[in-house]
Amino acid sequence: MPASRPPVLRTGEQPDPPQQARSLEKRKRLLRAGRLLFAEKGYEAASIQQIAAKGGAAAGAFYTYFHSKRQLLVVLMNELLERLASLNLHPAAGGDVRTGLRNFLAGVFRADREYYGVVRAWQEAALSDRELGAMQRTIEEWTQARVLGVFQLLQRHSGARRDCDLPAFARMMDRHFWALLARGSSMRRQDFEHEVELAADVIYHYVFQDSGPREE
Repeated sequence: MPASRPPVLRTGEQPDPPQQARSLEKRKRLLRAGRLLFAEKGYEAASIQQIAAKGGAAAGAFYTYFHSKRQLLVVLMNELLERLASLNLHPAAGGDVRTGLRNFLAGVFRADREYYGVVRAWQEAALSDRELGAMQRTIEEWTQARVLGVFQLLQRHSGARRDCDLPAFARMMDRHFWALLARGSSMRRQDFEHEVELAADVIYHYVFQDSGPREE
């Protein structure tokens, strides 16, 4: 499966990250404020003034670190893609495959929980921003390939079906995963985790025969 992630679009020159610890901390607080407000309000409703205030800075100080709200969103999406690229996408071999698949997906989604609002804001912005929309399609091609790679690994287990359309299934599940991430910031944790379990069960029943894989 692809190891490198797609680069996120950059518009204009982005200020270099500050070198001083105090300034780095201010930038970190603004990024965190952006994540929280995007989760709460979405992209359009979250203003630079609100982000700056939540980050403990004056509105003018925001522009020391980011030229625009859009640029802040791009930086946050870059961070999310770095996290996605670093995930171990090799489900554990052996034992009960269905339980292992549930645990695997739970771990994958748990790693990105603080960025659910970023996904919501990114998808909202991409609807009206042609460049971001094109970038979203490139990102989805990358994540679909990674999802397909996971399914191909599962298919190596004994008892796996050989007649299923894994590429089409990967595209379908990838779209579902993105939608789930976008909704995740407004869902109760237990409801979100239940949907992740259901997704694992759907994958299990599609990839494996009714009898299930034999324990290895």
